[in-house]
Amino acid sequence: MDAVLVLNADLGPLHQVSLRHAVRMIFRRVAEIHEAEPDRLIGVYPVPRVVRLVRYVVTRWRYSAGPAWSRAGVLARDSRRCGYCGQTATTIDHALPRSRGGRNTWLNTVAACGGCNQRKGDATPAEAGMALRIRPTAPTWAALSAARR
Repeated sequence: MDAVLVLNADLGPLHQVSLRHAVRMIFRRVAEIHEAEPDRLIGVYPVPRVVRLVRYVVTRWRYSAGPAWSRAGVLARDSRRCGYCGQTATTIDHALPRSRGGRNTWLNTVAACGGCNQRKGDATPAEAGMALRIRPTAPTWAALSAARR
């Protein structure tokens, strides 16, 4: 699958989309072809490598703070590895359990395999006698998008 870079109207990079999505953007006239492969065609149009939005999209909010917490984000941040044993993680675990006031935050959650999550249960890692192999951190946008690839 070919990835196409999307530029804002001021030529600042925004993100990448699939070739199919880029073609839809062009036909809806949301974007224009900025750079293309002249030797490859889709109908009569060259295959885009870079598209530029017709209208400027404000993105300041994205850089003012890190990404919002999500389960998928925690799994990506931890490379789908259990924070306790290092095996493949399928769930997330709260260092301070939710029943004790723990919240869904980057610093309170780690990826965990089902066995470790079950074993730790409703206790802190210290109470369960389980040491964390990693230190939970709040990822940047760049780190999280690189981890999801």
